[in-house]
Amino acid sequence: MKFKEITKRITGISTPIFGISWNPDDTERDLAKEIIAYLEDRRVLFIPSEVEIPMHCVESIFRIRESLTQKIGKLDQESELSKSLRVMRAACRKFLDKTGANNDLILFGAHRGHYNSWEFISAIGELRGVFGIQIARIAVAYGIDVEEDLASIIPGPDIDNDSQPQPDIKMIKSPRKKK
Repeated sequence: MKFKEITKRITGISTPIFGISWNPDDTERDLAKEIIAYLEDRRVLFIPSEVEIPMHCVESIFRIRESLTQKIGKLDQESELSKSLRVMRAACRKFLDKTGANNDLILFGAHRGHYNSWEFISAIGELRGVFGIQIARIAVAYGIDVEEDLASIIPGPDIDNDSQPQPDIKMIKSPRKKK
């Protein structure tokens, strides 16, 4: 997905690359491109969660967290990229806190209908939501295209419901008995 398409899908995020007051240096932009490219190859972020193997997901999230930590160490703590990476790393920690201590979640997280699968899928969904927002911020701020698979977790466009045709819903009244 082209970053211009991503800008249409998000609202409320400033785009400093187009402002006068801030232009990211090439090193920071290159690092942002490297991070997006890395995340585009992390299946745990976008394939249907019901086909995931929980233990593989946990291992992948460990690797993502380690990679984010390495990249954060190369950045100024106050940079926008660093802030986004810290948010994603915190989401990784939260996912690992939910899944790491619960062996049943790892064992039964892939069993459809088992309550542990609900918790596992919920944890992945929460992680993907956080990552989608941060990936959108990075893509817009640094003018980076995102592959379609990873772009699937970026929040959809904010559609004004007043401009959309409303379905014709008729209320059905239950017949009342006359007294």
